[in-house]
Amino acid sequence: MGAEWSPPAVVLVRPREEGNVGAAARAMVNMGLARLLLVEPAAPLGETARAFAVGARQVLDRAERHPSLESALAPFRRVVGTTSTRDRRLALPLLLPRELPAFLAGDPPGTPTALVFGPEVGGLTNEELALAGAVVHVPCAPEQPTLNLAQAVLLLAYELYLARLEAGEARAAGFAADVEPLAAAGDLEGLCGQLTEVLVAAGFARDDTFAGVMRDLRALAARANPREREVRILRGICRRLQRALERRPA
Repeated sequence: MGAEWSPPAVVLVRPREEGNVGAAARAMVNMGLARLLLVEPAAPLGETARAFAVGARQVLDRAERHPSLESALAPFRRVVGTTSTRDRRLALPLLLPRELPAFLAGDPPGTPTALVFGPEVGGLTNEELALAGAVVHVPCAPEQPTLNLAQAVLLLAYELYLARLEAGEARAAGFAADVEPLAAAGDLEGLCGQLTEVLVAAGFARDDTFAGVMRDLRALAARANPREREVRILRGICRRLQRALERRPA
């Protein structure tokens, strides 16, 4: 692998079947990926998982467990969600698997990237998809419109691996190294937390629609792909506004 190319991590959200986790680990190793994150509650990784993970037990042994999707995604600067449902009305770039490599090539070299897959039943929720900056949709025949979890992992990993083989590692690394890095997902979550406090203090959170508004604002922040400096500016604005609101007469 080239020094500038950073293999994406695979994040499995609440996987129910340990065999699926093992098969996903094997698919990862087939295509040159090694980092696996599991969001709780996730299946225990016993003998069944290891039986499916032929040649990939090291991925299972090093798998990271996180209590929430937000904590799992905190260090990543590019988050790609996945869905099998075309009807979800999300204001996000909706990509086919073969379009994903070119999309990621637009990021600065070495951008920490997470590919997020939902549980076997239901997939990712709209709230979870709102944390992504892009969503990959896998079209399937109407007779069976969803893929097995490990199949979905293999499909996306294969497209990324094939793109590296065809384009060469230098071109697959993306833009020049001096491009300012994207903000980490944890920084975006911190910004949204500050914005929530400001809006509450300003009296904006007046009814039960506020949670939906904040979900939409999180989706807006994710798909905007802000740089680190831009997020620092916005967080500074929120701090100034918060102080101004605290100083206003009661």
